[in-house]
Order: sequence, then structure tokens, then C-alpha cells
Amino acid sequence: MENSFKKLYKNKISHELLQEFNYSNIHEIPKITKITLNRGLGEAAQNAKSLDNSIKELTLITGQKPIVTRSKKAIAGFKIRENVPVGLSVTLRKDKMYDFLNKLINLSLPRIRDFRGLDLKNFDGHGNYNIGLQEQLIFPEIEYNNIDKIRGLDIAIVTTAKNDSESLALLKKFGMPFEK
Repeated sequence: MENSFKKLYKNKISHELLQEFNYSNIHEIPKITKITLNRGLGEAAQNAKSLDNSIKELTLITGQKPIVTRSKKAIAGFKIRENVPVGLSVTLRKDKMYDFLNKLINLSLPRIRDFRGLDLKNFDGHGNYNIGLQEQLIFPEIEYNNIDKIRGLDIAIVTTAKNDSESLALLKKFGMPFEK
């Protein structure tokens, strides 16, 4: 069974972008290559339980086990030794990426309190879009009673677009709610 967002891109969005930007080659049409979720865990150096809870949460949210990122060198000011867990990272590609994008746009973003749309300033100049979320409770898999602490996470949507305007057009066609 093919993913609905993947089908939408293949059958509708790619053709609309081809006409809108007058590409000479179908390989020039921008597409989403990966979505990366990242969570920094400063307290994981002292508290191993917070690391385990975050691993469970990101696994529930993405359906994929995160990679533990470790410190490269010791920093006394942050009380961090070398090779200590400082964060988690998950990279989603292909079907899992489209599933997550569908869930993010249609279920999670509407659950944010006082949500007026995503900021247009979060493009990086190379066609990629970054979202910083304040809490993990907006995802339907996370239950309030099962979390020990409210933690945020960063989401990076990486595209093959050459510039921000192409990437904006691509994400808008997927239904990403940008502010007006």
C-alpha cells in the first residue's frame, strides 16, 4: 500500500511545481529528502532515566529508535565529560518520512496552543525548513500521565529545493500551515 502523502506528491504536487517554476527536467522538481528530529538532553549526563524516557518518547513519535548523540569533548562549564549522552537524533526517510509529515501537519500542529501558523523566517536559505517545538504533548502517541518532564524537540525538513521560495511552494502544497 502506497502512502497517501507520497501518492499526493507523485500524482499532483510534482506536476503543479513543474508548471509553476517551468523546470526543463523532472529531476529539478524539489522533493523532501529527509526529516530529522533532534532533542538536546543536558540533564542526561546526570540522569540516565531522562535519557531512557526520551528514547521511548521519540520511538513512539517516529516509529524508529533514535541514535544517542554523545559529547565530543569535556566542557567544565556545562559539567559534561567526554563521550557522555547529550542528545537524541532520528532521521526519517521514504515512507516513514511521509507518515510523520502527514501526522505533523494534520494531527500535531493543530494541537499547539495559540497556533497561528509556522514562521516563514525558519527557512535556512538553502530550501530547508526548521521547526522548534516547545513540548512533546502535541503528538497523539504521548500521554500526559506517562511523561516525567515536558521537553521540546527540533524538526528539520530537508528538501532538494535550490532556494526558500521553491521549498515554501512545496511545503504549502503538502498543506503546511504557514502564517499569513
